[in-house]
Amino acid sequence: MHPHVEQTLFFLSGYGKAVLDGQESAVVAGDAVVVTPGTRHNFINTGKEDWKVYTLYAPPNHIDGRLHKTKADADADTADEDFGQAIGG
Repeated sequence: MHPHVEQTLFFLSGYGKAVLDGQESAVVAGDAVVVTPGTRHNFINTGKEDWKVYTLYAPPNHIDGRLHKTKADADADTADEDFGQAIGG
């Protein structure tokens, strides 16, 4: 959950589900989802192929140019998470 940051996700390939404040919805390639500040959210790959997602944050919530191949990589990147928290994310 990001209390002060809006997140927009663009799904480029694969499929899965979005969970926004406990409500589940299917998400497929070509979809976009906007997560407003304060919304508890998770996105789960339910397919067998890679789920490619492009994400924008307003204001920025990650170190410029930082890319993560997997969610596990993103979760392990504490410097990137600290950056987001420092700007109010």
